[in-house]
Amino acid sequence: MDYREQAKWEHYLSCDGSPDPTVPQEMNTFMSLWREDQDEGIQLVMEKGEVVLKLIEKLEFLLLEASPNEITEEQRVQYQEFILQLQVLLHQKYNEATQNLLKIASMYEDSETGNMHTVIKNKNTTFCIWVNLKKKPRFKTHVFQEAGHGFDLPKSLALSSVAVRVLHTRYDHVSPLWLQCQGLPRPEASDSEESAEHPKDNGQEPGEQEEKGREEPSVPAAEETSSKERKESAASLKENSNNTDDKKETEEETEKNSDILDEPSQEEDAVLQEERGGREEAPAVVDVQQLVPVGGVYHIDALQLPPPAQDVRGWSMVELLDVGLQVYPYSPGEAEDGTQAAVQITLRLPDNVIYFEAPVVARWDPAGQQWRTDGISNITYEAQERSITFGMGAFYTVAFLQDAHLNLPYQAWELQPTGVDEGLFTVTAVFATIQIQIKDNQCMLSSVVVEEEEVLSHITGQWMSPFALREALKRAGVNIFPAEHSHKYVPVPRKAALAEGKAYAQMALLAAAFAFAHSKWNGEAGPERVVFKDFKKRED
Repeated sequence: MDYREQAKWEHYLSCDGSPDPTVPQEMNTFMSLWREDQDEGIQLVMEKGEVVLKLIEKLEFLLLEASPNEITEEQRVQYQEFILQLQVLLHQKYNEATQNLLKIASMYEDSETGNMHTVIKNKNTTFCIWVNLKKKPRFKTHVFQEAGHGFDLPKSLALSSVAVRVLHTRYDHVSPLWLQCQGLPRPEASDSEESAEHPKDNGQEPGEQEEKGREEPSVPAAEETSSKERKESAASLKENSNNTDDKKETEEETEKNSDILDEPSQEEDAVLQEERGGREEAPAVVDVQQLVPVGGVYHIDALQLPPPAQDVRGWSMVELLDVGLQVYPYSPGEAEDGTQAAVQITLRLPDNVIYFEAPVVARWDPAGQQWRTDGISNITYEAQERSITFGMGAFYTVAFLQDAHLNLPYQAWELQPTGVDEGLFTVTAVFATIQIQIKDNQCMLSSVVVEEEEVLSHITGQWMSPFALREALKRAGVNIFPAEHSHKYVPVPRKAALAEGKAYAQMALLAAAFAFAHSKWNGEAGPERVVFKDFKKRED
């Protein structure tokens, strides 16, 4: 509470024009004034977007950190509404800025190809826009050199008045929509995911609120590489049931698997599912509790060109339309071999994100409010070049998914005191070793070592709240934080909440003088007992 009061006072002294996210009048005024600005360029929108993202982050951390007696339920609902409104407004502004650029695209014609292309980026957002001005079929392929993204269009699109936009947001305002659709409580604040802004999947205008479809049960997109721990757990189940008849064993295993997999609906079974690299077909609907987007979201759109500017007696005249930015009504035809003519997309992976395995490519389905793996084909992952190439039957919002439990359970952990109210927490996970310094009420990432190499230098050495550090690590692809549902995916000993809470409290009292470490006997102790090592602080 003291930390938040200090932050509020510093915000007041800064006088930077940004609103206090906890004051409704300031937030409503801020959003109303920005809606009225209609002719902003992409650069200005991106600068304002940084302010919006900070406001969203402040509200999300406030909802996570504040105790029930600090904010009322009415305030909690209001803050959640502000988050949604800011997300919608931000993407709406992205679309307006894109439309403003397309109106004057001919002014930035490339002398070599006759078309227009540009890359505009900052630390959170990258715009890659290509405009087909000349409509020549030999210019249907383009690579945005500054970003590493590229595409190869079917011939029908190469001859059309179309613009291609690849909008990469390093945050995620999309995935929480699945939780809202399922009526589940929202977990830890994530990079957040886009709301009401995915027109390409059903032909609606960009930025328009999508109608929520059926609330389908989610199913994990099966990965070829399941964790070894999960396999060992399944094997131990079979060993423990040797004395049971086959029918009972089948029923028990079916019951266990039902915690992880839900049977897809008949409608989903009818959907075309692409085979990936010869492996067995995977369920099309992604279980976002198992596979999570890492590295942000890529909004890939084909857009209609607005009427071009006309030079009349020294004046440049542009016809203004009230319809806003519109998607191009692309319907894939068939290639000579009878297959659908797909759009080929190449995306470069972010440099500040770690992918421990080949990521799963998924598209967002706005009707079902879920990530799906169907509609994506011919995936090629280049680990050294950090790029992925794939085909799409239409234009989608896509993301790269990674197993949230790759680094769970821990192989070892240790908490060493380094001073009064200071300590060093070390976690040895499956793929990485993470060291976190703790001081008073803040944490600092000291190092992340992967294959004897230190990584993630962009977030090391910065003091932040525990919530902020957790989210920074998760955004970077290093998730070492078990969630409530993690026991369904990895074998972890489940402890009674009361016993676990008391153990943490006693550890905190002694942490300045004693070091603590993991014990292999904790898994054998049962839910009511917590077992760990402790030893006296070593003197210099």
